[in-house]
Amino acid sequence: MLKFLKFTFTRAALSLITLLIISFIVFTLMEMVPGNCAERYLAFKNTAGQNITIADIAAEERKLGLDKPFLARFGTWTGNVFFKGEFGDSCILRLNINQILSDKFWISLGICFAALFFSYHVAIPVGIYSATTTNAISNNVIRFISYLGLALPNFLLALIIMLFSTIYFGESLTGLFSKEFRDAAWSLAKFQDFLSRAWLAIFVLGWSATAFAMQTVRALMLDEASKLYVTAASARGLYGRKLLWRYPARHSMGPVINSLGFDLNRIFNELPVVALILTLTEAGALLIDALARSNDQQLAGAIIFLLTASIVLMNFITDIILALMDPRIRKGLIG
Repeated sequence: MLKFLKFTFTRAALSLITLLIISFIVFTLMEMVPGNCAERYLAFKNTAGQNITIADIAAEERKLGLDKPFLARFGTWTGNVFFKGEFGDSCILRLNINQILSDKFWISLGICFAALFFSYHVAIPVGIYSATTTNAISNNVIRFISYLGLALPNFLLALIIMLFSTIYFGESLTGLFSKEFRDAAWSLAKFQDFLSRAWLAIFVLGWSATAFAMQTVRALMLDEASKLYVTAASARGLYGRKLLWRYPARHSMGPVINSLGFDLNRIFNELPVVALILTLTEAGALLIDALARSNDQQLAGAIIFLLTASIVLMNFITDIILALMDPRIRKGLIG
């Protein structure tokens, strides 16, 4: 038990160090954008017809603390994020970023985790079946679908489904809420409306992750089933499902669980483009808007940090799960 607690503490410390490095990278990228926040905000106001002077820019920089050294600004930003959970104000909108994101980030996170949940609940049993079945037709169909999942981009799949739905059902399936629930407070009816429309985003985002995980599970199962310990277990009288789940399937799950963070990262990467196509009003759409339209690096940095922190947390959780499943991992890290 003491070794496991030591392992958990070690992984938690490494995750914290990773988050600190990520925060430094994100803040540095925010600072590298040409023109500081004061200049961009006043330029934005200038386009609205207001006359802006050099003195106005200098006053705005003092107000925002941009006249302080880089490390001082980084320390303040990191301290607010880690200890207060505050990301400050949006550079262009001048609204609190936490209020702008509000439930948008949690909706995005929920959709991404639902896509991950969907992909693994399909990929694991189907991959195991594909590796163990003697039915050539079923095996070839599964392999074709998995290859199609890797070859067909998620955004193209979304466009195909939207086109089909519009032509045959008169419904584009865009957006996360119907018009009557878009600005309404959360209720059971709004949640049901959300589920009735979010399935497309979940399916599209989970499409390629399912295909990749399916091929991974199949390859691992075939590799494990050919090893000597499986042959030895079969010689001792184990066969069928008991042999399958006790040895090849169990040992194949380690690398599969370890890839959860990778697949979550894949889904996060595809989220902004899918959000743009499906006109989703969540963090992915906000990220596209902040990067490509308003050049609001504070808002973009907050979203990128939160998404990356979610991946770090997922990797930490999978490491703990793997350690519970396989004591060799604990021994390898702790000694």
